Amino acid sequence: MSAASFRAFRAVTDGDSIDRGVVTLGADDLPADGALVEVHWSSVNYKDGLASIPKGQVATVSPLVPGIDLAGILQDDVDGIAAGTEVLAHGQDIGTGRHGGYAEYARVPAEYLIPIPDGLSMRDAMVVGTGGFTAALSVMALQDHGITPDSGPVLVTGATGGVGSTSVDMLSNLGHEVVASTGKASAADFLSGLGAASIIDRDELSEESRRPLERTVWAAAVDCVGGVTLANVLKKIHYGGSVAASGLTGGPGLSTTVMPFILRGVNLLGIDSVLLPMERRRAVWARIATDLKPSRLADIGHDVTLDELDAVLTGILAGEAMGRSVVRLGS
Repeated sequence: MSAASFRAFRAVTDGDSIDRGVVTLGADDLPADGALVEVHWSSVNYKDGLASIPKGQVATVSPLVPGIDLAGILQDDVDGIAAGTEVLAHGQDIGTGRHGGYAEYARVPAEYLIPIPDGLSMRDAMVVGTGGFTAALSVMALQDHGITPDSGPVLVTGATGGVGSTSVDMLSNLGHEVVASTGKASAADFLSGLGAASIIDRDELSEESRRPLERTVWAAAVDCVGGVTLANVLKKIHYGGSVAASGLTGGPGLSTTVMPFILRGVNLLGIDSVLLPMERRRAVWARIATDLKPSRLADIGHDVTLDELDAVLTGILAGEAMGRSVVRLGS
């Protein structure tokens, strides 16, 4: 493997059609700006699936190497980071507006790079990836709003996905009673293994209801779904509780009333991992490497290759993901 000739998974959009698959690229195919990184690991996120289809409304350039996460070895000295340092990068325009992590080499603006903290390997960092980073932001937001293990049970929706599964792991490690919501009957053992105290069927939250409030059930929630599910969750949160929302697999709309907010003081906390300032981003990764480090990374992550990516991307858009698919690049 060298920057002169390397393998990549590329998507080329032409109107309503797309040609995607593994190709050979060279240094001239990479962006002109940025530091060169030999990529060892990437991961698969829902956003990567959207970036690889014609109407995903995520990719802004074509051809595009998707992959919004990457971890590898820096090839140049840049901005106080020495060549040879293990680094990670995610978010910004990586894998949407410039070539991303599904290639054996990438050029990444120096200001996007984060030295991988002690306590995490490159693979660990990508099992976490954007999904786990978003989970950490969600957990931290709940903590910032006073949610503790003594507050009561915490719901996690979309619990088998990247954000959801890592949230279950992190919250249970912190001593919370975690209730996992999923539509996959076969996922019970997986979620229990991550620390879920109980599991509910997603259908309990997917039916529209005209009631502005319901009986309170949970102290807080990490919602990875949005839409009707989020609206129903808000109606069942304890007085003064909080919901950290980061997903829209259930749709971008939110049909609700002000009742949970003005009668119960519920907090709806929006979670964004794409444009988070770098100082904050590095601080979150430091937490992920220490007190928020998932203890079950081996269960959450499973390795795939570039040649398997096409099927994996199709699967994540179809709601078939369980845990985190991590992409191994190179030998």
